[in-house]
Amino acid sequence: MPSATSDLDRVAAVVLQLMRGPILVLLCVYAIGITGMTLMPGMDADGNPTRMNLFHSFYFFTYSATTTGFGEIPHAFTDQQRLWATICLYMGVVAWLYAISSIIRLALHPELLRAIAERRFARSVNRISEPFFILCGFGDTGSLLARGLSDHEIRAVVLDSDTERIKALRLRNYRVNMPGLCADASIPRHLLDAGVKHSMCSAIVILTGSDELNLKIAVMTRFLNPGLRIICRDTDAEHRELLATVGEVTLISPFEIFAQQLDAAVCTPLLRAWEDWLVGDRRTDLESPLRPPRGNWVLCGYGRMGRALHEALSGHGVEFSIIDTDAHLKPGEGRRIHGRVDRKSLQAADLGGAVGLVAGTDNDEENLRILLSARAQNPGAFLIVRQNRHENELAFNAAAANLIMQPSLVLARHILLFLLMPSLGRLLRYLHLNGVDKVEGLVERSRSILPDGLPLLWSEHIADVSCVVPACRNRVHEVRLGDMMRDPDDRTVSLDAIPLVVSRGGKDFMLPDADFRVQTDDVLLLCGSRRAQRL
Repeated sequence: MPSATSDLDRVAAVVLQLMRGPILVLLCVYAIGITGMTLMPGMDADGNPTRMNLFHSFYFFTYSATTTGFGEIPHAFTDQQRLWATICLYMGVVAWLYAISSIIRLALHPELLRAIAERRFARSVNRISEPFFILCGFGDTGSLLARGLSDHEIRAVVLDSDTERIKALRLRNYRVNMPGLCADASIPRHLLDAGVKHSMCSAIVILTGSDELNLKIAVMTRFLNPGLRIICRDTDAEHRELLATVGEVTLISPFEIFAQQLDAAVCTPLLRAWEDWLVGDRRTDLESPLRPPRGNWVLCGYGRMGRALHEALSGHGVEFSIIDTDAHLKPGEGRRIHGRVDRKSLQAADLGGAVGLVAGTDNDEENLRILLSARAQNPGAFLIVRQNRHENELAFNAAAANLIMQPSLVLARHILLFLLMPSLGRLLRYLHLNGVDKVEGLVERSRSILPDGLPLLWSEHIADVSCVVPACRNRVHEVRLGDMMRDPDDRTVSLDAIPLVVSRGGKDFMLPDADFRVQTDDVLLLCGSRRAQRL
């Protein structure tokens, strides 16, 4: 642990700063009390003059200073000794009250608590022995991503500067331990504590709400571990150019992803519905997939989401009338209505004759108000609304829009699939470009294996093909995928799983059939039931 010594130094410095006074007071009181008790004249049982030795004085003062009485030892006290004992008693009580109050203040000192928390955090990260990810930022996206990683029993180490978020992290019932620290993730020491140079760290995911902070974290990470994969929330054009100078950084924009998904829903609605079903969206209906209409749309808000939708859908029979206070359009990009979204601007955009509306501003209350105005003018319009904050979910569900775009959910799902199952993204692109005719059969197979439930996605690495199917050990080079997809208890029964992709040496085999020959070091992407995964 690179910062262990500095953490100990900080703890020692805080302890010495707060306890120096109480310790000196206790030493002085004990020295004065013991010395005085030794000098006081006493008398033994026979009436002869005597004095207490240092050991008896120390013993007596020790129990009298703590208000614990064991009597007068070794002989009954004289009046002078009793007078000094009374003085010692009050001095000891006051000194110990002062010391105890200082100990309490020390235990509550924020700097000490922070140093202890950082040291405990660094030690817990250092003990991790399996692959893990670092999450910088535990907002809506970070929280959803951590939940997804936990469902796959993969650890994440969390850094966030908000104390309440770290407290919330510790209260979550994750399947695996998720260490968290309240700290500035752009400080190298905290990145080192989080395991940025740990041999098992697979990637760092930067999800803070500040573009400047994201850039700082990416720069520090690149210097601390040049080979570590960096995944960052996409930002504006200026910061995108700056991040490009850092090196290879994967930028993921929830608005561009959503625009691609909406484009797929317009062009290939069944494929889009199957993708949602595959990633666990319980609202997906494979029998009647969502079909956004083509025609004129009213786009309220021309920020990053509005621009992404405009760019993705303009070439697919979709035209936009844009309402925004500052919508800078090039010639031919569509009709622009300058101003706020109200009844007049919606009428000017011809909402009554439009097929749909997008409420895409960065204000949840404004988006909900736009929905109310849109329903009053065109009750049959297809409504898409942007939900910016996760805590407003109940209100947006009650609004019953046709499609809710939650940037944090879109981003978390995409990053999760990118981290765990990159071959799934390649499969979806393949189907979208070349295999649309295969989607209907794929959907039928999916519905047949899991008619009442959502699928489980997982990857299987074939470390040794000779151990996969016992019946095929004598014909290692002839093990077929169909041999693996059978119940080991009854070889005539097929497992409830569909092989989607076989990755081999950088090459992907999409939707392999039962006769596909499996080789050692193949990586299979499958979807199916949990029982099929276990078997």
